[in-house]
Amino acid sequence: MNTAFKKAFEHKVIYVFTVDDEAHRGLVKIGDATLHTDTPIDALPPNCKELNQAALTRIRSYTNTAGLTPKLLHTEVAVRAVPDKDSGGLLLKAFRDHDVHTVLRNSGIEKVQIGESTGKEWFEIDVETAKKAIAAVKQNFSNLSNTDIVKQAPIIFRPEQADCITKVVNHFKKADRFLINAKMRYGKTFVSLEIVKQCKFEKTIILTHRPVVNAGWYEDFTKIFYGCDDYIYGSKANGETLETLLSSGKKFVYFASVQDLRGSSQVGGKFEKNDIIFDTIWDCVIVDEAHEGTTTALGEDTVKAVVKEGNGKTKFLALSGTPFNILDDYDESSIYTWDYIMEQENKSEWDKLHFGDSNPYEELPELRIYTYSLGDILHNSNYITFEDKAFNFHEFFRTWTGDFKVDYADMPVGTETGDFVHEADVWSFLNLMVTKSDDSCYPYSTEEYRALFKHSLWMVPGVKEARALKKLMLKHPVFGNGMFDIVNVAGSGDEEEKAEEALSKVRKAIKSAGDNYTITLSCGKLTTGVTVKEWTAVFMLAGSFSTSAANYLQTIFRVQSPCNEDGKIKNTAYVFDFAPDRTLKMVSRAVSVSSKAGKTKIGDKQIMGKFLNYCPVIAVSGSQMQEYSATKLLQQLKKAYAEKVVRNGFDDTNLYNDELFKLQDVDIKKFDDLKGIIGASKAAPKAKDITVNNQGLTNEEYEETERLKKKKKAELSAEETARLEELKKMKKLRNDAISILRGISIRMPLLIYGADIPYDEEITLDKFVDMVDQSSWDEFMPNGVTKEKFREFQKYYDEEVFIAAGRHIRNVAREADTLAPTERVKKIASLFSTFKNPDKETVLTPWRVVNMHLSDCIGGWDFWDEEHKEMLDEPRFVDRGKVTADIFDKQDTHILEINSKTGLYPLYVTYSVFREKCKTVAPEKLTLEKQREIWRQVVSDNIFVICKTPMAKAITQRTLLGYSGGKINAHYFEDLINTMQNKPQQFVDKVLRENYWKMGDGKMRIDAIVGNPPYQQSTSDSSRQAKPIYNLFIQQAMKMQPTYLSMITPSRWFAGGMGLDGFREEMMQTKEISKMVDFVNAKDCFPQISISGGVCYFLYDHHHSGVCEFSNVFNGERDTLNRPLNEFPVLVRYNKAVSILHKIAEQKEASVSSMVSPISPFGLPTSVRGSDSPTPGENVKLISSKGVSYIEKSLIKEDNPYFDAFKVLVSQTSAEHAGEPSKDGSYRVLTSSMTILKAGEVCTHSYILLGPIKTFKEAKNVFGYLRTKFARFLILLALSSIHISRSTFVFVPMQNFEESWDDKKLYEKYGLSEDEIAFIERTIKPMEIEDDISSPVSEISTGGWVFYVGEDAASLGDKCGKWMYFFNDRPFAENICRQAVEQGVVAESKYSDADNGVCCFYINGDDAAAHQRLIQFFLDNDLIRKKKDGGLYNISFKFDTQTRAGEYGEEFDSHIKLDQFVDLNTGKMLEHPTFQPEDL
Repeated sequence: MNTAFKKAFEHKVIYVFTVDDEAHRGLVKIGDATLHTDTPIDALPPNCKELNQAALTRIRSYTNTAGLTPKLLHTEVAVRAVPDKDSGGLLLKAFRDHDVHTVLRNSGIEKVQIGESTGKEWFEIDVETAKKAIAAVKQNFSNLSNTDIVKQAPIIFRPEQADCITKVVNHFKKADRFLINAKMRYGKTFVSLEIVKQCKFEKTIILTHRPVVNAGWYEDFTKIFYGCDDYIYGSKANGETLETLLSSGKKFVYFASVQDLRGSSQVGGKFEKNDIIFDTIWDCVIVDEAHEGTTTALGEDTVKAVVKEGNGKTKFLALSGTPFNILDDYDESSIYTWDYIMEQENKSEWDKLHFGDSNPYEELPELRIYTYSLGDILHNSNYITFEDKAFNFHEFFRTWTGDFKVDYADMPVGTETGDFVHEADVWSFLNLMVTKSDDSCYPYSTEEYRALFKHSLWMVPGVKEARALKKLMLKHPVFGNGMFDIVNVAGSGDEEEKAEEALSKVRKAIKSAGDNYTITLSCGKLTTGVTVKEWTAVFMLAGSFSTSAANYLQTIFRVQSPCNEDGKIKNTAYVFDFAPDRTLKMVSRAVSVSSKAGKTKIGDKQIMGKFLNYCPVIAVSGSQMQEYSATKLLQQLKKAYAEKVVRNGFDDTNLYNDELFKLQDVDIKKFDDLKGIIGASKAAPKAKDITVNNQGLTNEEYEETERLKKKKKAELSAEETARLEELKKMKKLRNDAISILRGISIRMPLLIYGADIPYDEEITLDKFVDMVDQSSWDEFMPNGVTKEKFREFQKYYDEEVFIAAGRHIRNVAREADTLAPTERVKKIASLFSTFKNPDKETVLTPWRVVNMHLSDCIGGWDFWDEEHKEMLDEPRFVDRGKVTADIFDKQDTHILEINSKTGLYPLYVTYSVFREKCKTVAPEKLTLEKQREIWRQVVSDNIFVICKTPMAKAITQRTLLGYSGGKINAHYFEDLINTMQNKPQQFVDKVLRENYWKMGDGKMRIDAIVGNPPYQQSTSDSSRQAKPIYNLFIQQAMKMQPTYLSMITPSRWFAGGMGLDGFREEMMQTKEISKMVDFVNAKDCFPQISISGGVCYFLYDHHHSGVCEFSNVFNGERDTLNRPLNEFPVLVRYNKAVSILHKIAEQKEASVSSMVSPISPFGLPTSVRGSDSPTPGENVKLISSKGVSYIEKSLIKEDNPYFDAFKVLVSQTSAEHAGEPSKDGSYRVLTSSMTILKAGEVCTHSYILLGPIKTFKEAKNVFGYLRTKFARFLILLALSSIHISRSTFVFVPMQNFEESWDDKKLYEKYGLSEDEIAFIERTIKPMEIEDDISSPVSEISTGGWVFYVGEDAASLGDKCGKWMYFFNDRPFAENICRQAVEQGVVAESKYSDADNGVCCFYINGDDAAAHQRLIQFFLDNDLIRKKKDGGLYNISFKFDTQTRAGEYGEEFDSHIKLDQFVDLNTGKMLEHPTFQPEDL
């Protein structure tokens, strides 16, 4: 390919030809072709050789493939003069073949189509008529006779537009959201309005951030809805008001500005306006340039308020040409993509497919990108950044401020504020742009080149830079020679210039340029939403490697706008980028959103090749021009993928290679084994970004899947159905494999960051494994993933992406070393923000949390705003009085962290000490080097660190000193946890020795200890429990007797448990704790981590003795109260609960905890399961987490107090996931599995019980009590994690359970105030259980009897019978019969429906346990008649078979008597009953 500059504008030739065969007799085709010539058009008469050659070149490109011989009839230059509306004169414009077709159509001559092979644009006319039609166009006639009759041209959508319309219309039949991802010039407004029309939406609103585009929408509306009287248009600028539209009874489209809506009170604005827009339920909401509006909180809230998603009616249509940041919101089925590759491919292939018909893509210019390495050109590497090896435009164009603290140097004599610091280099750059030589490749080096780039856009870093550049250019011998109008639209810096004013300024300059040139300087203005069609080149002199791809592409595609000027059509547009790596990255990002990109690495290369075919990227070096190959660009794509891998903390599919498409059974088995070790992990939410490689299928497999999915199920053959299932399985296999590898991958970045490997060496996968010492590997990698195990899976990683990602991490760290300390801290913090938390044992404290924790407790320099929502450009000083002064103002302060993982805590305190020490140096002497010297001194003299592993030490060193070296007081303490547990004094003594830190021979003084200790350690490989260890670090820290101590830990210790009871007591009794801040929901502190029971941080102040300033952060509010920590048995976290507990304590009632069973009340492990249905051997009902089953009674100890009684069953696990409240900050506390168990029903270890309870009525009242918000609130106060136990009920007072309880009754009983009631009500959710636990007894009156039938009545078999009691007190009989069934003593009972009679209690006669249970019930309720001597009558059990046989009186032969179970004289149960079921 020719790499030289091509002409930007060229003429068109219009031609007429026919084919001399029977099929085409009497027909002509009128087309156009591009005329590549330097000959003036005055010297190109019709039918001259040059015109004929240009025409035949295009004609033959499509006739030859059809085997046809064209006969050229006429050619002429396609130029006409049209009136200029502004000046009243004439302008030369090119015209196209479709203009001639329109004249013929307006004259009643329609197109003719011949078959399917030779296009649709033949006309049955002679050549003279064709020439007249051409002449009519040149004279601006609408038809051959120049009458006023003009047909409304039908709107013909291009193929891709028609496809999109069909896809969206069909999608909206089954879903509500769609994204049209189409590049500029696609016709998104046309397409969107046609969708509205076809869907027959009645109320449509268009939302945009650019009100200036209203005119364009209105113009397209008039075309799409031409002749449609039932649609009207409205906006504040055009058409009707919304009130008029709503009352019109017609369908309508309304245009609104997001900026205007954002000011409305309904979305937090200051003005009462636009309520009607927010109150309307829209059929369709269209958001133009959606990537701009949905990424800011205010913009997104505004759109949401209009859309009201989930209302079941509104369809949401997003339009964007660069939707990188919103793609994740849509799945593949709800996106239509039309990109530059597709556009140019259609332009190129049009003639082959449409036989020379008018090409709708013809006027969309080709882009050509030229890259220059400015660093190489200037022979100066000082502008190349370490982070990405990219050119630093910000530094290159930096201007003098006159402030030494900013400039780090004094301004040279003769220099003014606002001049370039590196003016000589900028001057050299301008000289290079105009350097003339025989083989020059610079865009302004010749008159010919300057004509090519007559009007150009230069992007510069900012307002000051633009002003300085214009000033310097005006001094330049070429750019300042009067022929260049330098238009600065960046603004003055004092007042923002409106885009409309800037556009007007540019258009005015272009219009008045004549034969001269214009250069527009911008730092962002006029790069989106507007068109300056005359621009043919954009010069990218701003941004960095991390420039937003969306902004970059929006900018470069501005110059691709079609332009018809001076009788020529714009064919080529240029991008000049002076940061080659950035260019390639942006190109690769553009390619990566292709609908086929990212599925396989091979596919990526093919797409790259296609892109370069239509948008060549040419590197200029000296006088050489070299075109990039797909292979070279693919390497850059891997860098782009690597950057995304880093940005997502290695939680990214691009980290893996195509081997995951080839998994065999043996590989799947290995992954299953690995999953058993580390489990599958869920990808974390990512920053909104391009989505690639998420299909799990190759391109071919993906396309095959899509083809099969489009078929109806009934149309699929058996083979196709099987194949579709196989493809689904393959996709799932790959995605499952990635979810497993993720557990390893997210641990890599931190290790790479700390790697003790020379900066210039790359870290390969092999080197990565080798460089990590064994203890660090064990610490940072999942348990069980040894180095050997990792090597088995190494082959699935893309080595090039891994190396590039590692290089990027280290480049960022190295780049930080070149910055001033403040900027260095921000750079390091930004890198850490990409690292993930591998597990709960390894919580990497976010920089935000470090700042929030330490600034709140000890003060210092905080890099976040007061609410800790946004990072600040400059840190703010937080003064906590004496604490802050004692720690940071002392020149010889000693600050210790005893478990550094990342070095961020030491980084914060180092910076705070550094800033205080800088105050002792005169400002004019505080050079950059002096600042670095102070920094190194602080690290050396004031900061001390203990680490668990060598790698943690290396990471901390990298954070504090980077690659620059210097002394650091950091020690790796071997077997740190074991020493803490078993040799705590040894640890304390060692750390307090000065010689341990190489400082002397005395005892170390510690002013402050800070940090985030490790939280827990698994108790065993199989255990789900984990043992807390953070308490050890706090206890040993206190033993070191620091002046101040501040740590952040889980809040679970508030209620004790898991070995924390003693620690809780110590903390509650420690008077030196002056401040504590408790986050009920850990996500309010650590947004990405679930920590059951929340987290807290505290300040231990050696000088303090008294109450603690206790703050509770709950549901977005912070409540503070000065109170003693040891007031209650556990540390109550809610300050608002203190007064409630005081009122309850005044009643002096016992606690419900006395009713609560120990853990595992029946001794049955969680894993126990029985039979699905009862059998004679397994008839004890078991409740487990899997439901109901039946077990043998022998599994339950005989003396279990709960077995023969009612009890309320409560899950050992709280209702909240990970102990966290719901989004509104409320808790349910107890799960909906809570129920009542009857006698003979048991549960596994998963539950605890409240009981034993004698009657069902009491059990029901206990159950109802626990359902109250009042009781659950009190449980919550003692609940520090997800585990519920006896101690959790310590604050719940006992009630009289002969009566029922509800919240109203309880609030009144304890005299709670309205505020206290409101706090309970908003803290606790209603219970999601049926309103009533139905009685387990059914009452049936029939045949002179009243029956009570329990749930288990069906268990009574053929050996059923009864023990009887004769009564003369009907109410007593009724009560005792019901009670026996309710309590589970018997399955069924009855009594005579009379004032006196008999009660019958039914059991199975061969069930010894049932006999004993019922007889004990008889004894307890005095149901057995006594003799005069006090002995019991020896009553009998009667089988139903005997009753049916008529055995009464003397004929009745008793087989079971009372004396077989009871000593009749004493009335006590026999220790060894003589009844034997087998004797029956």
